[in-house]
Amino acid sequence: MSTFDPDALECLAAIIEEGGFERAAQRLSITQSAVSQRLRALEAQVGTVLIVRSRPLKPTAAGQLMLKHAKMMRLLRADLEKDLKELAPSSTGNGRDEERISVAINADSIATWALPALNTLAQDGLPIEIITDDQEFTHEWLREGQVLGCVTSLGQALRGCRMEPLGTMDYVAVASARYAAEHLPRGLNAHNFRQVPFVAFNRKDHLQHGFVTQAFELPRVMLKQLFVPSSEGQVRAVQAGWGVSVLPELRVRELLDSGELVNLAPRHRLGVALYWHCWNLSSDVLDALSAALRGAAGESLRPTAATAATPLLRPVSVAQPRAVQA
Repeated sequence: MSTFDPDALECLAAIIEEGGFERAAQRLSITQSAVSQRLRALEAQVGTVLIVRSRPLKPTAAGQLMLKHAKMMRLLRADLEKDLKELAPSSTGNGRDEERISVAINADSIATWALPALNTLAQDGLPIEIITDDQEFTHEWLREGQVLGCVTSLGQALRGCRMEPLGTMDYVAVASARYAAEHLPRGLNAHNFRQVPFVAFNRKDHLQHGFVTQAFELPRVMLKQLFVPSSEGQVRAVQAGWGVSVLPELRVRELLDSGELVNLAPRHRLGVALYWHCWNLSSDVLDALSAALRGAAGESLRPTAATAATPLLRPVSVAQPRAVQA
């Protein structure tokens, strides 16, 4: 098998990750002409086109395979640097800035339990890059080889990857106290949900629909929606009286306890089971990432039943203490 130039592999990765030749050149601190030359040399060695020169640029099927290989090489170098640092702390630096260790994590996990899990690794110098997407789509980043692991709601292992359950993140329907008093004085129900706008993350966010359909046992619903592509932004929009939103209970628990927000359907919460998927490789860095996320999830998320692989809406007693969720 051919040995590929590591600099050419990193050049390919930079073009794809940065979305163009110019930005790749800036990231690698080389000229745009050098970027083009490295890519052409790699394509000549592989024997096929690796990037479709379109707007936006996108990798071909072969390009995706080479991108995955480039990220595996990053992981091996990160493992080596970690081992060398333990043997001789003064012998190595923190690696090249462009050699990022990428993971895909859904925005609600980043806003609640996942970011603190990575504190120690980041402080130790691991060049982490977190890519955010909806929990139903983060696994596509892993499938395409653009990240080495992902937090997702997909409960089936991908080919060449290992999977472990993290726990269940519980969601509740909330609004500001003032908005609830003016528009939903009796809470949210099957007769009035159409009268209010729901603040969703983006057009891929199915949580709002999922909560309403399952809470009120409706086959299909149409919602008026506003889109705020940020977990923190969704909370702020609800606080400002934009409407209703289905948000992680862990994120809004203090606001509910203070009375600033109101749980509009206290007998219902939507449980989304989360899983960690990563490449099935022997790697100290990958093991450290897995352990960090597993530990944080165990402290924050509700344990997932062995059979739970899809969102579950479960009724709860109004007087029942809240479980720990994220």
